[in-house]
Amino acid sequence: MPAVDPVLAELDNRIAILRDNLRELVEQAAAYSGAADESRIADRIADQQAKLDELLAERDKLAKQKKK
Repeated sequence: MPAVDPVLAELDNRIAILRDNLRELVEQAAAYSGAADESRIADRIADQQAKLDELLAERDKLAKQKKK
């Protein structure tokens, strides 16, 4: 069995955490009412999504380098 790259494993863990954070924020958004709450949660969702996108891109780049 091939060894698991610790850097990729750490990225996978961080990606899983961000995905869980996004799921929780979406659930919170559904429960809250009020423009201020909705705006704040929308900002947090956008921030978490940006971080997730960044980690996914980093993981893809590292995975491609490993294949070479």
